[in-house]
Amino acid sequence: MEQFEENIIEAAEREGEAEVDDKKIARINELYHKSKAEGLTDKELKEQQLLRREYIDSFRMNLRSQLDNISIQEKDGTITNLGEKFGKKRGH
Repeated sequence: MEQFEENIIEAAEREGEAEVDDKKIARINELYHKSKAEGLTDKELKEQQLLRREYIDSFRMNLRSQLDNISIQEKDGTITNLGEKFGKKRGH
């Protein structure tokens, strides 16, 4: 299981972001339903936690990317790009 975790982390670092595809979402759902029906093994529980973390990280990065592309027009007519003004800061 540790190798599985390392592979996910390495892949996310290589790509610069965590990408969640339909297969991973299906697996998250499958593990959820199994947890409710019969419970999960320690290995499955760790996999579920990793997949959920990857999903949340991907969601946050996508949302941040969208927010970074928002511009507003000020009352004086100037355009302020919120991504340039706020999005590049760390800690968001």
